[in-house]
Amino acid sequence: MRILVFFDLPVKTKDQRRAATRFRNFLLGDGYHMVQYSVYARVCSGMDAVAVHKNRLALAVPRRGAVRVLVITEKQYTHLDILLGEPTPYDAPQQDKDLMVF
Repeated sequence: MRILVFFDLPVKTKDQRRAATRFRNFLLGDGYHMVQYSVYARVCSGMDAVAVHKNRLALAVPRRGAVRVLVITEKQYTHLDILLGEPTPYDAPQQDKDLMVF
């Protein structure tokens, strides 16, 4: 599963810039990577992990602006087309490293 976080935060005042930076730093510290500016993604191992991270996000969002969350499967993420720009290592489908096949 992947959690995609889309946000548009005000940055006109010093306090707003500080809140936006704090939120971006929270995302990076919580295992998200930047897909594009104001779009971050994180791999989760299942719906339980998704619920945990959605709760953590709810506690970290700034008071002003817009923040949206979209949860998709790895299979759905593989259909992402890059129209301009180069793929990053994070664009490759992730496999659960705990899964072992005998």
